[in-house]
Formats: sequence, C-alpha cells, structure tokens
Amino acid sequence: MVDVTAKQPTVRSATATGRVVCAPGVVAALRSGDVPKGDVLAVARVAGIAGAKRTAELLPLAHVIGVHGAVVDLEVTDDGVDITATVRTADRTGVEMEALTAVSIAGLAVVDMVKGLDKSVSLADVRLVAKTGGKSGDWLRSEAKAP
Repeated sequence: MVDVTAKQPTVRSATATGRVVCAPGVVAALRSGDVPKGDVLAVARVAGIAGAKRTAELLPLAHVIGVHGAVVDLEVTDDGVDITATVRTADRTGVEMEALTAVSIAGLAVVDMVKGLDKSVSLADVRLVAKTGGKSGDWLRSEAKAP
C-alpha cells in the first residue's frame, strides 16, 4: 500500500461510466416498471453508493478514505442501462477506484434484478472518464464528455 501520510488532503473527484446490455424485452420491462424484483434503477443506485463507500473492503490495497459525496445515475436506453457515478472526497488520495466500484456494483445490481428475464445480460465498458484534484491534477478521457 502506498504511504500517503505526508500528503495534504485536497478536494478530489472521479467519474466512471459503464453499461448493462440486455434484450429488448428487458428494456421494455424496465421502462414499464414490470420487472418482478421491483424498482431496478432505485436498487442499483443505492447499491452503487454503498459500493463506493465499501471500496477499501473489496480491494486489498485501496486506502480507507472518506467518501463525502457519491452520485449514481442510471438511464434506460434502447439496448440496456447506462450508468454514471461521480464520487467526491477531501482526502489524501483519489476516488477513482470508488467511482469504478460504484458503477460496477450498480451494474451488478441491475444484472441481478433482470437475469431472470434475460440470461444473456452483461456488464460492459466500465471505465474512468474523468478525475480532478491531487498531485497529478485533472484528467479527462479523450472521448468522454465533461462530467
């Protein structure tokens, strides 16, 4: 684990995205609210936020940091669900892993809730798209829109 003791806390944020790909029938069920397990997007949003807060428990070399803000947005599209998570902190190290974990866990929650309707559902394209703050400064994935 990298020692960050001497670093000064600064405001930092990270945004990650991903998508759940599923069949047209699942998209229709998501749009109509007819998924047997309930409100998929609400459950996935809460799961993603919980995932961001528990990142250090899941990744053995991740630092325990204060997650001071986490927003997980989900949008039903024609081929599935797009997920965006932005995590913020004022700490000694960044929140990139927390944003990626939030997207991953939110996506897995969607998969869990719709897998009975579509066995081929998949989580795809999880990636960091932006970060701010810290020693390395701001970064934006070249093909990404600003968060």
